[in-house]
Amino acid sequence: MAEFSGSPSGHGRRFAVVASRFNETVTQKLVDGALDALVRHGTAADDVDLVWVPGAWELPAAARRLLATERYDALVAVGAVIRGDTPHFDYVAGEASRGLSDASAAFETPIGFGVLTCDDMAQAEARAGGEHGNKGWDAALAALEMADLFDRLDATDEG
Repeated sequence: MAEFSGSPSGHGRRFAVVASRFNETVTQKLVDGALDALVRHGTAADDVDLVWVPGAWELPAAARRLLATERYDALVAVGAVIRGDTPHFDYVAGEASRGLSDASAAFETPIGFGVLTCDDMAQAEARAGGEHGNKGWDAALAALEMADLFDRLDATDEG
């Protein structure tokens, strides 16, 4: 039985981090975590592009545009959608998630999902470098591992 897994290696790979500016005090920490994870795992700083969009709603459109260039081995999407008093949260969080999933499937390219969907700012801060770690770092780690896994799987097609 063949068994495959990826390792979080950024050597020789290109990544884009697409980030929502909305709730920027949180998202900047997620961006910092993602960039730190990519560089610490061997990605050259020149091989990472950072793209800012207005909010989480715009993440999927930017991801699709970036993936269409075929320049990237994987993307990392970060943002923070915080529940309010209206159903707006449900639409934005759900559609951002679905749109990123659809983009990843359509372009067959991994997207590390670092979009927080929290009930309040305290939960978001706890997940952006607080007591629950940094989900930007975690999303970048997933993107690194999946890019490596895809390369390994592609190599089996060639042999």
